[in-house]
Amino acid sequence: MRVLITGGAGFIGSHLADAYLAKGDSVTILDNLTTGSRANIAHIEDRLDIHAGDIRDEALVGSLVKNSDLVLHMAAALGVKNIMENTVESVSINFTGSDVVLKAATTHNKRLIIASTSEIYGKNPAQPLNEESDRVVGAPQKIRWTYSDAKALEEAIAHTLHRTHGLKVTTVRFFNTVGPRQTGQYGMVLPRFVSQALKNEDITIYDDGSQSRVFCHVDDAVRAVMTLAADDSTIGDYFNIGGIGETTMKQLAEKVIERTGSHSKLKYVPFSEAYGAGFEDMQRRVPDISKVKAKIGWAPTHNLDSIIDSVAAHLKK
Repeated sequence: MRVLITGGAGFIGSHLADAYLAKGDSVTILDNLTTGSRANIAHIEDRLDIHAGDIRDEALVGSLVKNSDLVLHMAAALGVKNIMENTVESVSINFTGSDVVLKAATTHNKRLIIASTSEIYGKNPAQPLNEESDRVVGAPQKIRWTYSDAKALEEAIAHTLHRTHGLKVTTVRFFNTVGPRQTGQYGMVLPRFVSQALKNEDITIYDDGSQSRVFCHVDDAVRAVMTLAADDSTIGDYFNIGGIGETTMKQLAEKVIERTGSHSKLKYVPFSEAYGAGFEDMQRRVPDISKVKAKIGWAPTHNLDSIIDSVAAHLKK
């Protein structure tokens, strides 16, 4: 099978490349190498067909999609810090770029998986969040929500093209996927905490640390994507992919210190100092994953301890 992965040099995309190559499939990657990195695919580079390009390039995307059997659309401008600092370009990539990929998959009648996000639910206080939960987002001037809006529109276009043109698409909504190769550069909390702990630096916690999340190891997420992609009965549907075990940011920092044997102390930083004006957070984000469990029998295998250990082992290298 010929697999095209947009954003294939990124965190999740590179792990998907590993997994499909291990199955014996041929893998093509399209990545602009901004949030992605050659280092993520250096160990498999000689087995890949790599294209350094932009998902807004209609001719390039059309050609690559046409020559593929399965398209995994993982490319996106992501990370709270990145969205806040590069808003206009991020919206363009996430909306216009996705529109190009979706239309190419429709034109060439290709099987497609699109990576959406738990961000689409915004700050909905009704937890846990299931696939039909409402979107609750802040004012347009709260720049953080532009990512949520762009990904929600991507989902809406995918749904419409499935309904009107038979697009063979399945949508996955990732909840705080973490693991080796993820960088803290764009605001991802776990690699940042682990990196600080390994250096015995203060672990910086934004606000009071009472915000809570649930983390999912990338290996579990990849297994879910591959199972969904192989099951045509999931076409036209959408699924939460997340872990188990809600934890606050303060508890997470304390757990990281414990697992790494660090001498780090906790340091609390206001959101305004970390992100500037226009930032808004949500207090809790907990996935309801009963739908994907019922559909394909998937469940996460990693707990928070094994997730932290995995990230630490990677960063120690």
